[in-house]
Amino acid sequence: MAAHAKPPTPPAPRPEPSPRRDERVLMHGIDWKTYLIVRDAIDTPGIRITYDNGAMEIMSPSPEHERKKTTFARLLEIWAIERDVPLQGYGSTTFRRAAKERGLEPDECYCLCEELRDIPDLAIEIVETHGGLDKLPIYASLGVGELWFYESATLTIHVLDGNAYSVAPRSVLLPSLDLTVLVEHLELPNQHEAVRAFRDRLRAG
Repeated sequence: MAAHAKPPTPPAPRPEPSPRRDERVLMHGIDWKTYLIVRDAIDTPGIRITYDNGAMEIMSPSPEHERKKTTFARLLEIWAIERDVPLQGYGSTTFRRAAKERGLEPDECYCLCEELRDIPDLAIEIVETHGGLDKLPIYASLGVGELWFYESATLTIHVLDGNAYSVAPRSVLLPSLDLTVLVEHLELPNQHEAVRAFRDRLRAG
């Protein structure tokens, strides 16, 4: 009697990969000179290095982090063009102050002027994960006028008041910008459609 071959067992379904999150490495006891060497050696786009008096954090942002920060920049810049606001972008330029032994790279930053300055007026941070260095005192020591944190569809405005930041209901630098509308479009999944819809909203008044 002929044996019947058993049908092949179908492969088990592959689990859906979870979205990659921001990856952080935090080190302590790092002197200023070592930070400068590391910062210059790791000249890789997307890598953020934050330094605060001996503590150094190296962060590799997730694709979702980078998507949001790019969408944010595109929305803000189309608003500036439509409203004829002179906005000069620095991107993720490194800013540091040796006297304070502090340095970092914002996700995005801008100067409200005709030419770039040494320190931006506005910095934007996308928050996907926690556990790193507190950036508020670092930005304050650098003298950045406004710091915007975007986390979980919420935008928080920090305005420099003396040597520290206070939370404000709206931007002092860009008071005519409706941040609620900007966030609505930032949450749209398609970047191109989000920017185009925001532009049309601005032109409709």
